[in-house]
Amino acid sequence: MRTDLIRHTTGWASGLALLTLVAGCGASPTTPGGQTESSAPAPSSSAPGTSASASASAELITVPDVSGMNHQEAQDTMQAAGLYHLREVDGKGLGRMLVVDSNWVQTGQEPPAGTKVPADTTITLTAIKYTDS
Repeated sequence: MRTDLIRHTTGWASGLALLTLVAGCGASPTTPGGQTESSAPAPSSSAPGTSASASASAELITVPDVSGMNHQEAQDTMQAAGLYHLREVDGKGLGRMLVVDSNWVQTGQEPPAGTKVPADTTITLTAIKYTDS
C-alpha cells in the first residue's frame, strides 16, 4: 500500500515537473496574421551628438604591456584590463603546458601592447620557463 502511494506521488511529481518545463518553453506570441511576435527590445538610437563609431570605440580596450612579467602577473594584468580570452604558448616551441604559471616569464604577446581591441579578443601570451636558457 505504501509502495503504491510513493509510486503514485512520484509519477504525479514527474508529470508536474514536465508540465512546468513544457509551459516555460511555450510558443511565442503571434499576431493575428499568424506571424511570430519578437520579444527583443527595439534598437535604441544614439544619444544626441554621438555617433555609432564613437560608442564602438568606447568599447575597445588597450592591450597592456606584459613583456618580461611573471606569467601569473601577466594574466592578472590582462584580466584587470577586461581581457579574459587568454591563450598560452610555450615560447620554446616544445608544446609544454604552462601548468604552474609562476614558473614562467613572458617573452611575447599578440596583439602587441598598446593595440585597441574588443573585450572578446583572444590574447596570445608567449612564455618560457625561468629555468630555460
